[in-house]
This record gives sequence, C-alpha cells and structure tokens, in this order.
Amino acid sequence: MPRLLPADCLNEIFEYFEKDKNTLYSCLLVNRLWCEVSVRILWRNIWNFQYGKYGIFYMPYQIRILMSIINTLISCLPNESKELLYENGINFKSKKSLFNYASFCRVLSIHGIDQMIQLVLRKQQSTTSNYQKNLLSQEILKMFMNQVSSLRSLDIYSGYSKEIILDRFPGAKRCLNYLTEFKCSSDIDPKFFNQISRICHNIQILNIKFGNDTSDGLAELISSQNNLKSVTLQNYYTTTDNGKKVIDTLKKFSSTLIKLKIRKSYMPLLFISDFINLQELILSSDYYGGCNYFNQLQDVTFPQLKVLKFYTFLEVEILIKFLEINGKNLRELYIRDENNSLNLAIAKFCPNLETLFTKFIDKEPETLKTILTNCQNLEKINFWCGYRYLNEKEFLEILTEYSPKNFYKLEMYYVFNAQSKLFSKELENFFIDWNDRTSKKLLSLVIIKDHESLSLEENDKNMKIIQSYMKLGFIKNFRIRKYENNHYLY
Repeated sequence: MPRLLPADCLNEIFEYFEKDKNTLYSCLLVNRLWCEVSVRILWRNIWNFQYGKYGIFYMPYQIRILMSIINTLISCLPNESKELLYENGINFKSKKSLFNYASFCRVLSIHGIDQMIQLVLRKQQSTTSNYQKNLLSQEILKMFMNQVSSLRSLDIYSGYSKEIILDRFPGAKRCLNYLTEFKCSSDIDPKFFNQISRICHNIQILNIKFGNDTSDGLAELISSQNNLKSVTLQNYYTTTDNGKKVIDTLKKFSSTLIKLKIRKSYMPLLFISDFINLQELILSSDYYGGCNYFNQLQDVTFPQLKVLKFYTFLEVEILIKFLEINGKNLRELYIRDENNSLNLAIAKFCPNLETLFTKFIDKEPETLKTILTNCQNLEKINFWCGYRYLNEKEFLEILTEYSPKNFYKLEMYYVFNAQSKLFSKELENFFIDWNDRTSKKLLSLVIIKDHESLSLEENDKNMKIIQSYMKLGFIKNFRIRKYENNHYLY
C-alpha cells in the first residue's frame, strides 16, 4: 500500500497552485485528505473568478461557477439566518455543506456578493423586493464577520454601504482588525468609512476609485492607518475640498509608501515628490497627454525607484531627463511610446534593467543591439510584432547573438491585424542557435494576441517545432495569452 503524504506537506505543495483554480479543483476529487487541504486554499479568494468584459449574464460557464459559490455560501448560513430568511419569504433549497466554507475566506467583496445575489434571484425568476435582497446580503456578511478569523482584503463600492452596519455584526472587530487591503469608491457613505476607521489600523494596500463625490470620511480612514505602503488612485477628476484633502492626507505616509498607481486620472503630480522611498510608480491614461503634469517630476530624484510603468504617452524629452536622474536603479521599465531616441536613452541610463517593455521600429536593429549589450542584467523583454515594428526573424537573430547570459523570457505581442511572417525553418534555427549559447538558461516563450492577429504558432509547422523542442527540454514553457489593455497593471 503506497504511503500518503502528510497534510502539512500537501499544504505546502498546494500553496503553489493558489492562483490555478482548475488544478486545485482537480485536487478536491482525489481523496478526503486532498480535499480537506485544497479546499482551504481554493476558498481563500473566491473572487478570482473573473466575470468577463461583457458581464456575468453572457458567460454561461462563469455563471455556473458563481451560482455554485453563492449557493454554497447560502448553505453555510446558520439555522437562525435561514429561519429569518424563510420568515421573510426567502427560501433556498440547499444541501448540507461538507465544510464551513465561509471560514476559509480571506478576501471579501461586498460588491461581488451583491452581484451573485442578483444572479441567483434572476435565475430563479424571483420577484424578490430590495428589502429581501438586502436581508440576504446582510445575513451572508454577518456569517463572514462571525466565521472568518482574520480577513485579509475587503472591497466595497458605491451603493453597497448605506445599509451595512459592521458594528452590529458579532466578530466584526476580530475579523477586520488585521485587514491589510481595502478597495473602495470615494463616495461611500461616511458612516461606513467611520466604522472601518475605528476597527482597521493596519491597512497597507489602499485602492480608491473616485466617483462624483468624495466622502468626508475617506481622509479620516487614511489618516487612521499605521503603515500604508501601496496606493492606487483611479479616475481622480474631483476638485472638491474632500478630494484635495485625500491627497494631502496621503503625504502623512511620505516615508512608508513604496508603491503608487495613478490610473485614468488627470491630476497634478507634484505631490508624488514627497514619497522619497517610492519603489514602484505606475501612471496610466486612455488618451494622449493624459499625464501632462509629469513635467513636474522631471527633476525629482527617487533613490529607491525600481519599477517604472507608463501606460500613457509622455513628452520624450521630459521622460529622457527623468531616466537620466532615476534610470540607474530601475529593474523594470514599461514604456508605451515608440521612439528611437528614447530607446537609446534607456540603453544609456538604465544599465541594471531586468525587465523591459518598449517598441522597436523597423530599420532600427542597432538600437536593439545597443540595449542588449548595455543592459547586461536583462532577463525578460516584450517584443511587438506587426505594423511597422522590427520583423520577427531579425529580432530573434539579434536576441540570440546579443542577449545577456541571464536572459530567459520573451513575450511576443502581435498587434491588431498582425500576421506572422516567420517560417518554420527560421523558427527552428532560432531554437538551435539559442541552445548553442554560452548560457544554458532555458527559454520561456509567451505569445500575446487578440482575436484578429495571426501569430507564429498558428502555422502548424511552427507549432510542431515548438512542441518538439519542448520535449527535448530546450524550451522551459510556452504560453498563449489573450491581450488585454490593462493586463500589465495588475
């Protein structure tokens, strides 16, 4: 009879699959022990199941998943909650739960619960009143507060806070006391912010989505924290006093904040200069000139800055000046612009890069050679294919000859309507030459595409070559990923 791995060993192994829900689900079906270990990890964050860009009602597979989750949560409700719901005309037929699933959760989305409740009621074609919907939501939240020993992350957005009184939930203080991540909209009812401010003082990651108004309780919440490390500000267009107060209050954490994201916002950026220990800065915008205020930072020194990502278009001269001051310490750089002078500046001022995302225009192979030669710590690069960018064959030949010894990961992004022109013989030559390099680090190849692109693997001969060299051990892994505009932001 084969010996079974003990639970603590299984737990350590399964932790590696925390984000791989399909693998964890398969582990549930092996035996009772595997089920007991994997279910705790699987339910740690049930909100990892994305709804899809067209909404949950157009995604049949995800609807089944969400229906299963909400029905399971309802089955976990204590008898007194089920009786209360029944007395108010809400009756769900649910099987007895094998586990107390809610107690495993460490991430809670109040918005997600509301969406699931709407889904399950719609599927039942119920004429449930708003009072009944709110009552069901309250009982589920009460269960979380009572059953979860220590919540790690909480998100709540507009329209879901007015009826929630956390202070009345047994166990709320214990559950939320060590909350480390909080996501919210700026216009939440001030009373809810006040409740969080009284209970939570250890939030390290704060994500604020600004709405039409900014609650006067938001700045108080920020001020009540002890060690804020990461902040995301999204859609900041407000000119209200409360909105400005939020920015001013953040300056309290000038020495502890190490990560700042500003997304789809139009705001002065001079306040960023106060965060002297900033290690990661991300700016994004959907329109040209979205970060016009960046010139306020061109002369500022950030001695700890290691990650810099710009998902917007900036004035090249200003960006080059910023890199001249701060480029030496950078380990990761994402630039949306396509400019040869900027790429040459990267090669000159950013010698310690490990990850680079930029664009190389056709007829600029020497610039790529310069970057690969000067950035000897480079491990990963993203290469754009199609349109007027450097062709695949030339790029791969340069990469083989000039890439640093630690280089191992190539991401090839095929732009809209791009068509691969790489022949199977050229691809095979690349793999052969790669294996002959002095460094024997195995290659990881990622294809990023949209549905209109014809990337290299769609050639059957190319795909057979890739599979063949994976079996030979020349390629560590090969993945195809759908392109999303914001996939680098998370």
